[in-house]
Amino acid sequence: METFKEGTVSIAILDAKGLKCPQPTIQMTIKALKLKQGDVLEVIADCSTFENDVKNWCRRNKKTLLWINDEGNSIRRCQVQF
Repeated sequence: METFKEGTVSIAILDAKGLKCPQPTIQMTIKALKLKQGDVLEVIADCSTFENDVKNWCRRNKKTLLWINDEGNSIRRCQVQF
């Protein structure tokens, strides 16, 4: 996981390409333990169910899904705010 600061907000990058359900959201849960309120987790995944999975994960964990984009070739990228 790569992390960088943009102003006072940390943005962590999680590359979950190649992982199949439920692994991307499990990895998100593990990375979430290191993030603080206001931080952003950006996730890149190619799991066919990732869009629905991340929406459900955010709802269950009371996190804000800022956006999700289809990058082509079955790859989706999203940002979740903590």
